[in-house]
Amino acid sequence: MNTRAHSKSRGLVLQWKEQRFYVDTLLLTASLGLLLFGYIMVTSASLHLGEKLADDSFYFPKHQLIHIAIGLAAALMVASRPLEFWQKWSIPLLFAGMGLLVIVLVPGLGKSVNGSVRWLNILGLRIQVSEVFKLVAVIFMSSYITRRLELVRRSVTGVLYPLALLGVADLLLLKEPDFGSVVVVMATALGMLFLAGARMWLFIALMVLTGAGGSWLIYSSSYRLKRVLSFIDPWADPLNSGFQLTQALIAFGRGEWFGVGLGSSVQKLFYLPEAHTDFLFSVIGEELGLLGASFVILLFCAIVWRAFVIGRLAARSNKLFASYLAYGLGIWFGLQAIINMGVNMGMLPTKGLTLPLMSYGGGSMIMMSSALAILFRIRSEVVGANLSSARSTVWLRTS
Repeated sequence: MNTRAHSKSRGLVLQWKEQRFYVDTLLLTASLGLLLFGYIMVTSASLHLGEKLADDSFYFPKHQLIHIAIGLAAALMVASRPLEFWQKWSIPLLFAGMGLLVIVLVPGLGKSVNGSVRWLNILGLRIQVSEVFKLVAVIFMSSYITRRLELVRRSVTGVLYPLALLGVADLLLLKEPDFGSVVVVMATALGMLFLAGARMWLFIALMVLTGAGGSWLIYSSSYRLKRVLSFIDPWADPLNSGFQLTQALIAFGRGEWFGVGLGSSVQKLFYLPEAHTDFLFSVIGEELGLLGASFVILLFCAIVWRAFVIGRLAARSNKLFASYLAYGLGIWFGLQAIINMGVNMGMLPTKGLTLPLMSYGGGSMIMMSSALAILFRIRSEVVGANLSSARSTVWLRTS
C-alpha cells in the first residue's frame, strides 16, 4: 500500500493497486484520538475490577484491545463496500435489524444484565442489538429520504411512514427495556427529516408528540419515574436511587481543573458503578479534570463537524443518499455522546448509553467503527467523483 499526501481538499490518499481511497485526515485524527484515549481510560478504570472478578488486573484492557481490533477489521470491511450496496440493501437491513430485536426477547437467547435483556452472544462476543439497529435505522432513513424526497417535503404521509416503521422497532426496544436507544433512534430520524426539508409545522408537532409520548412512558413506569426523580434531587437518597449520580458528581468535583492524576481516581474503586462503561466520562473528569473532559468533547465535536462537512460536500455533488447518510451518522454520533456525557455530569437522567469509541464493550465498538467507516467511504467517493469530473472537464477544454 502506498500512502501519499495530496492537496488539502483531497487529504490523505491511500492507494491499493488501481484503487484510491481519499481519507479525511481530521476525521481520522479525531477517531484515533478517541480510540487511544478511551483505551487508556478503560485500562485506568478497570484494573481493580479485573483483579476482583478474574484475578487478572489486565482482564478488561486485554478484552478491550480485542474489541478494538475486531472493530477496526469490521471498519475495513465496511469501508470496502460502495455506497450503492447500503442503499440497495437498506430495507432488508431494516427488517434484519428488527428481527434481531425480536430474537433478543426470546427466552434463553437474549442475555439479561441488570434487569435488561439487550444482548446476544454471537461467536463469543456479546452484542447489544440496539447498537446494530441504530446504524441500520440511519441507513434506512437515508435511503427512504433519497427515494421519497418530494413526498417528505410536501406530504404528511411521507414523514409519518418511516417513523411508523421505526415506531414498531421502538416498541421492541421498550420491551427490553431500552428507553435511551428509543430516544436516540427517534431523535436521529426526526433530525434527518428536518434536514430533508419536512414542513416546519409538522416537525414541531412531531417533536411535541414525541416529547409527550416520552413523558407518558416515564410516568407510566415506576423505574423510569424513579430515575427522573433521583436525577432532579440525587442527594435526597444518595445511598440508593441517587447513588450513581452522586458518585459521578463527586468524581467531577474531585477532578477540578486538572484532575487528581491518571490512575489516581478514588471513585472508580467500587464507588462509581459501571466506571469502565457508562460512567467512563466521570473517571476522565476526576483523573484529568476539566482539561481532560474538554479534550474529549473537542474530539467529539470534530467528528460531528466533519460528518456535516462531508454531508454538505455530498449534497453539492448531488449525491443525496451519501449526504443524508453522513448527516444521520453525525447526528447519531453526537447525540449519543451528548446523552452519555450529560448523564455523567448530572444534566440528564440515567440512560445506559455508552460513550462512542471509548466505553468498554465489543458491540458498541464494532458498530461505531463501522459507522465511521461509512463516513470515510462517503468522503472518499465524493472527492474521487469530483476529481474525476474535474479531470474530464480539463480534458474537454484542451482537446
